[in-house]
Amino acid sequence: MKTIAFSMCALAFAGIAQAQAKWDLPSGYATNTFQVQNLQQFAQDVDKATGGKLKITVHPNASLFKANEIKRTVQSGQVPAGEFILSGAANESAAYGLDSIPFLATSYADAKRLDQVSRPMLTKTLAAQGMKLLYTVAWPAQSLYSTKPVTALKDLKSTKMRAFNPVTSGIAVAVGAQPVTIQLAELPAALTTGTVDNFLTSSASGVESKLYESVKYFYAVSAFLPRNAVVVNQKTFDALDKPTQEAVLAQAAIAERRGWTLSEQKDQEYLKELAAKGMQVDTVAANLKAEFKPIGERMTADWIKVAGDEGKAVIEAFNSKK
Repeated sequence: MKTIAFSMCALAFAGIAQAQAKWDLPSGYATNTFQVQNLQQFAQDVDKATGGKLKITVHPNASLFKANEIKRTVQSGQVPAGEFILSGAANESAAYGLDSIPFLATSYADAKRLDQVSRPMLTKTLAAQGMKLLYTVAWPAQSLYSTKPVTALKDLKSTKMRAFNPVTSGIAVAVGAQPVTIQLAELPAALTTGTVDNFLTSSASGVESKLYESVKYFYAVSAFLPRNAVVVNQKTFDALDKPTQEAVLAQAAIAERRGWTLSEQKDQEYLKELAAKGMQVDTVAANLKAEFKPIGERMTADWIKVAGDEGKAVIEAFNSKK
């Protein structure tokens, strides 16, 4: 009888173990970024919504994997889920590089519309690599930071411009600068050593990474609003029971809405803080925008060539709703 009782207890505990799941979710961004804070709120909400059946542990600061490794680790199943910047994988698929086409979507309204019309293309691309999209959130617009004043694009010629994806490398080449690939976490040190002279990044990164300590000029050229994507390995997601899957997707939709709203709110706060920290902030940058526009048009055409008919349809759908 004791053996039977013991076996029944063991089966019961096994059932509990199977009913519970734990996900490690790496992010390449710091704990103080709004993206990670939104991600941590998502994890807490999933825990509550599933009654503790799914517990997600967020690993910020590239503490588990480097930022450029996270997508691959989710894809291969090394980790159940992760957050990565889509444009960092633009060399793999045109779908990942869409939101970083410069001067295509330059406002939050435009970026959200682009996100919506391209969502089928993105989810299909992720699915082909064994991943499921949970949500996206845009960063504030990528604008130009420089250690020296920039009045025209000719001022960028022969400088060292930080690049973090194929598109930013392309922009650097287009303006005659030397692209230097550096991840955000390494940027403050690179500025201290003179490895880079200028770069495109968001107002959020400028504040959260204290870039104002090394860079004194900011030009709001609003090149593009890159999106972070939170993804899960498809097999990992499929292993959840139906109610848990539905709870995860419901909380992901909430996190997406919250994240986009938070991003826009933070952008205005960050711009004020950059000025307060002593940076010269040009929120118009009309001349630079005008000079950058032809580069954007060429890069849009180049993207369509790579993306084919599906990509062309996405751009046409985006333009038709302006």
